[in-house]
Amino acid sequence: MPLPPRSTPRRQAARPAPVRRQPKAPPAEPRLILFNKPFDVLTQFSDDQGRATLKDFLDIPGIYPAGRLDRDSEGLLLLTNDGRLQARIADPRHKLPKTYWVQVEGEVSEAQLQQLRDGVQLNDGPTLPAQARQLDEPTLWPRTPPVRFRKSVPTCWLELIIREGRNRQVRRMTAAVGLPTLRLVRVRIGDWTLQGLESGAWREVPAPR
Repeated sequence: MPLPPRSTPRRQAARPAPVRRQPKAPPAEPRLILFNKPFDVLTQFSDDQGRATLKDFLDIPGIYPAGRLDRDSEGLLLLTNDGRLQARIADPRHKLPKTYWVQVEGEVSEAQLQQLRDGVQLNDGPTLPAQARQLDEPTLWPRTPPVRFRKSVPTCWLELIIREGRNRQVRRMTAAVGLPTLRLVRVRIGDWTLQGLESGAWREVPAPR
């Protein structure tokens, strides 16, 4: 009697070699830098027109501005390497108060201060109410170049606290009430202040968790 045909053993498919995953690098420790931005410095680290930038003052890899400050404005700028912290500081939805000292052309009246407190109409809509008061002239570093004054027109200083971040908002607000801005210095963002920082200087502070 004939023998049954032998079955051919099935070859098992070769298993791919396991992929070795590189261990994830631990997240960078959050850093927060307070910088006193001088006049005529761009709030960025490069410029193809050769203008002054943050790179001329800060040599710290991996940080970027949390919010902006106009080239013709001075004062407190926060920088961080942490995206979530950057959003908490810069996003207007968080309504972090920002305090400005503003030198304006003219003598401020109580009516003008009340306009700023109530909110003023700008071309992109009304502003939120602000805190506004007149200041004695503060002791600040000299601006380079100095502010140009008109001898026949007096000036005064205001303190404005706003919780928005529109483009050139403070300048537009003072202009809307008849007080053109001559010099603008941001002195506080939330609990962080310029205290002890000369123009162009920076210091690192603990980053909030």
